[in-house]
Amino acid sequence: MTRLTEYTTYADAQKFFSSEKLWELFDGNRQQLNIAHECVDRHVGSNQTAVIVVRADGTDEVISYEQLSQRSSQVAHLLQARGVMPGDRVAVMLEPSLAFYACIFGIIKAGAIAVPLFTLFGPDGLRLRLQDCAPSLLVTNAEKIDIVDASMRDRSILADASFIASLDQFPTSFSVETLAEDYAIFQYTSGTTRELPEAVRHKHRSIVTLMVAALYGTGLRPGDRYMCPSSPAWGHGLWHGTLAPMALGLTVGAFAGKFDASVLLRALQDHRFTNISAAATHYRMMKNSGVAHQYRYALDKMSFTGEPIDSATEEFIEQTFGINVCSMYGTTEIGVILVSYPGANDFPVKHGSLGKAIPGAQVQVQDAQGNPCSPGVSGDLMVWRKSQWLATKDLARIDADGYFYHGGRADDVIISAGWTMSAVEIEDAILKHPDVKEAAAIGVPDALRGQAVKAFVVSPRTGSEAFRKEIQELVRAGLSQHEYPRQIEFVQELPKTPAGKVHRKKLREVHAAQSAISSTP
Repeated sequence: MTRLTEYTTYADAQKFFSSEKLWELFDGNRQQLNIAHECVDRHVGSNQTAVIVVRADGTDEVISYEQLSQRSSQVAHLLQARGVMPGDRVAVMLEPSLAFYACIFGIIKAGAIAVPLFTLFGPDGLRLRLQDCAPSLLVTNAEKIDIVDASMRDRSILADASFIASLDQFPTSFSVETLAEDYAIFQYTSGTTRELPEAVRHKHRSIVTLMVAALYGTGLRPGDRYMCPSSPAWGHGLWHGTLAPMALGLTVGAFAGKFDASVLLRALQDHRFTNISAAATHYRMMKNSGVAHQYRYALDKMSFTGEPIDSATEEFIEQTFGINVCSMYGTTEIGVILVSYPGANDFPVKHGSLGKAIPGAQVQVQDAQGNPCSPGVSGDLMVWRKSQWLATKDLARIDADGYFYHGGRADDVIISAGWTMSAVEIEDAILKHPDVKEAAAIGVPDALRGQAVKAFVVSPRTGSEAFRKEIQELVRAGLSQHEYPRQIEFVQELPKTPAGKVHRKKLREVHAAQSAISSTP
């Protein structure tokens, strides 16, 4: 029997993929399944390294599947001793570490629901999420306990230096008894504390559908050594960066602490990672670090997600690593739907493209009437689910070969004097300037044009009128005479969501506040 993991080409993906063959990759079935068993326990006999935690301070941590299996089983017993019942929520607010992974998988083994929380949440962000999910317990550390509401502190476990040792009183094995339809993980999407995003509720069987993105979005195959520096508090870092590769028994790399591109680049060399999936921001930071050329790499597959990657960074990746970086597009709510099939030698990767649909999916660009758009025409990106077209809330276009291209969020389109412009394309053009490190474009009110393009630019060079004109002329030459930022503001940094995406809404709020001040008599 040939498994899906044995096929590597685009043609084979289209020919042999089926949902039934996804289930062949797992021990469980449509009735009984447990994510922790699939990702940890069944790989104990392989003597394989499960996780390499790359720490910002240089003290990397190596965790075996056997070690993780035993410790997560002990956590499951601990939870039962603390009165946690199947279906209870248990929140975990820790950086990647043995304690983090033991807790996440221990919660899932016990039949409870794991709720990973971003370690950089402040008191408000944490309080809102704890109120929303109402956990029986919170696992965190001494550094974060001070921001935990007093009502939750007596239901908190400190994962300090003695925590792992304290688990020794419990057995090192645990019998899992969950159904495939039981909930396993509640995942919050990134958002502001004033706008709490709803938790996405994942069942144990979600690990099966996840493998479509693993096989064709990140190109995971047996033998890969896989790094994902995104925080496992978010969908990319947890599902694509942790659960999917571990379900295949791979060695996974994670990043703990404040992200440092030079530390990551060193780890790619030292640990001989062969596959990496990261946010576009991570790759830009690698480029801006200026030290990528100092290391030697074993990478043969690279992918990105979260937001489009600019052409200058794409060129850097090709020159530095000698391979194309592949797009993987999706959302926490709908999953991954467009990929560039990393590792498939018969799938040409097109610069700036989101790739094509995953096997078995129907994806279209549609006009306002729901009709498919012709190649080159921008419209709403839609996916067919449960006998209806669902909106991704993004704009896109296709080319004559059926490749999809991102046109920005629907609310990030800029319409000026009747012209429809893409913030993504304008940002890409600005980033071609050698002195620009980061850029974000928004539409701002304009009495004459309805909207005008305003760009926020991060640069080590001092902002000046001459610098503004250089950027404007570069964009006009690269796009068109009307498609350029009429306003440019030089800033120290761009606001970002916790997941690392540029937070354009906050930029619009900044501009609105500035306008209100300037108009005050």
